[in-house]
Amino acid sequence: MDMLDTIRNDATATEAAGRLAPSTVAALVEAGSFKLWVPEDYGGAGTSLQDGLDAIAEIARADGAAGWCVMIANTTGLLAARLDREVAHEIFARTDAVAGGFAAPMGVATLRDGAAHVSGEWAWGSGSSHATTMGGGVRIVDTDGSPAALPDGGRVGFAFFAEVEELDTWQVSGLQGTHSTDYRVDNARVPLDRIVSMDRRSLVVDEPLYRFSTFGALALGVAMTMVGLAERAVEELMLLAEKIPQGSSKGLAHRAPVQADLARSVAAVRGARAYVADEVGRSWDEVVASGRVTDVRKVALRLAANAAAESALGAVDRCYTSAGGEAVYRRSPLQRVFRDIHVASQHAMVAARVYEPLGRFGFGLETDTGGL
Repeated sequence: MDMLDTIRNDATATEAAGRLAPSTVAALVEAGSFKLWVPEDYGGAGTSLQDGLDAIAEIARADGAAGWCVMIANTTGLLAARLDREVAHEIFARTDAVAGGFAAPMGVATLRDGAAHVSGEWAWGSGSSHATTMGGGVRIVDTDGSPAALPDGGRVGFAFFAEVEELDTWQVSGLQGTHSTDYRVDNARVPLDRIVSMDRRSLVVDEPLYRFSTFGALALGVAMTMVGLAERAVEELMLLAEKIPQGSSKGLAHRAPVQADLARSVAAVRGARAYVADEVGRSWDEVVASGRVTDVRKVALRLAANAAAESALGAVDRCYTSAGGEAVYRRSPLQRVFRDIHVASQHAMVAARVYEPLGRFGFGLETDTGGL
């Protein structure tokens, strides 16, 4: 049985348990799917941005929770290129290494005695049930609580912890199998070399992939998880072709509105994939040529991510509606897809408000692109 078959077969068990099934985790580890964007120096694949996004979508098509966890592990894995080599090797080199965490600076790192003492609580701890290392975003302060900086000048960082306390908070409508529970640390001592500056960029492994914004890659990863879910929705609707809705004499495939919805959904999903691939390809070529991602490219990538997410969500909604009563049952993969994509759509990286700075930039107005 190949990896995708294992993931599909485990999907019901994954959702019921609220975490990825052990056989799914094992299959993903064996395939190296959690370390696609981890540098080769640390046992990762160091694959291209597009290849990683394609893999995320394919895994999400098999099961949204698995795709989401792979996306989180890989976007966190990008930070390996900015860690001291010895520390990066410690965190990422083992075969089953999986890193995760929430990058928003919900924690406070107090600089004292040559280290950071971190306290905080973070939401969206996706994959924490199988992660070997968790991290969290932190604000850097001194002992009196005033803003301070890491040795490289960074004032906001992502700290990798030796241990976290998981909180039982993940009771949700979708993506249940991601185990995205809240987690916290209390006065954890974190060596400074285990904190990556999020507002400064200093690459130890300097390759094109690691020149891209971590937040931009995260937005694209969320979007491609949603695209994979939308592809699964189209697939499930087609499998219901001969289903005869109550009160009708025709199977779904013979009803004109359903035919139109299927066509629109296929077009939306293919368009989303093509749009992302086009902008990622253009940006990759520019990075290879110039060594940097310009603001124009950052905006283009985030616009593609938001548009792809929006198109995928619309495709799933159409497929769900067209499927009729069958889609409301928990036995229906389409129902799970519907719930999963609606949870994914709430992620801040693809929120509707992201369009505002992108449009502002398009008008040529002064725009803060730091978070893109």
